[in-house]
Amino acid sequence: MKKAVEIHTAPSAIGPYSQAIVHGDMVFCSGQIGLDPASGKIVDGGVEAQVRRVLENLREVLLAAGFTLANVVKTTVFMVDLADFDIVNRIYGEHFEAPYPARSTIQVSALPRNALVEIEAIARR
Repeated sequence: MKKAVEIHTAPSAIGPYSQAIVHGDMVFCSGQIGLDPASGKIVDGGVEAQVRRVLENLREVLLAAGFTLANVVKTTVFMVDLADFDIVNRIYGEHFEAPYPARSTIQVSALPRNALVEIEAIARR
């Protein structure tokens, strides 16, 4: 049986989807962009500020589902510009510990709300 995660400490879904779905001992988190949950706007400060907000949002969704970043087994990182890879990688490394989740990184032409980075995650208890 699947259960939707809906919280206010992370941005609300901006379409017909859930912030995350818990199914058994796993949670499937929708992609998070650098939206401030209070204002609903992309944070100022470029890619570094956005990645930090993305990971804070992801952490909040995971906590609401009863998980932590340590439970994450797979992430997918979508970036508008792979030239920002080193910045994203450094900040990502500040939030995850070894053994690191498996990860794919993909350059895309655009993201919702003109975000520079989006990260989705799968976690397991």
